[in-house]
Amino acid sequence: MLEALSPQRRRLVLGVLAVVALLVLALVVTLVVRAVTRDGPVPQDRPGPVLLVPGYGGRTASLDPLAAVLRSEGRAVTVVDLVGDGTGDLDAQADHLADVADGVLRTSGAPSVDVVGYSAGGVVVRLWVRDHGGAAQARRVLTLGSPQHGTSVAALGAEVAGGCPTACEQLLPDSPLLRRLNAGDETPSGPEWATVRSSADQVVTPTASAALDGALNVVVQDNCPDATTSHYELPADPVVAATLRSTLGAGPMASPGAAC
Repeated sequence: MLEALSPQRRRLVLGVLAVVALLVLALVVTLVVRAVTRDGPVPQDRPGPVLLVPGYGGRTASLDPLAAVLRSEGRAVTVVDLVGDGTGDLDAQADHLADVADGVLRTSGAPSVDVVGYSAGGVVVRLWVRDHGGAAQARRVLTLGSPQHGTSVAALGAEVAGGCPTACEQLLPDSPLLRRLNAGDETPSGPEWATVRSSADQVVTPTASAALDGALNVVVQDNCPDATTSHYELPADPVVAATLRSTLGAGPMASPGAAC
């Protein structure tokens, strides 16, 4: 069939076929990487690299205190850059997180990753675990001030503005995405789960929205009663730093204890 084409058209067709073959090969490699990690539960006593997932808007600098604590403990840390401006579809962000996890596992040779999701990033992490292969790749998941059941602040913003970006709409209480995510088991098998929230959080309201059934749920004020930690101060809070150490180590997950 190619013999009937002119040399120029033949080269064009062969070039297109080569590109298609490379794309198929890349897809196969990705699927193989994900399949290899599905052989069984990841070892809980072998902490691997840590992925940090930022919140709504994707501001990675907000995660600097977390990265500093983890690196001081000798952990390799990757801060995930969200797709676009970080206000788009949370499912698309979860798919991007899957690609980042694949790359980190491939280059590090580690059997698993630990993942910390801050604010809306915690919802992204749960979507990744549930729908994008993360259940076979994550050893531990820790979410910080995450609107797992929505926040009235998003509802108020949408009402006042007559609508809000996709991620904001998805974080409305009882949104279709959150109904699907919270149906059944909120902490599906695979990783071990922990959450941290502050009773002084005025962004994720009610603050109990950040808790998950089946997780180790830490409240800042249970450890430091006088703490006034806001939503934006969570990454630098000493209770959060202590929780990183007590949940992401080689031993079993544990509450951090007093860290004032």
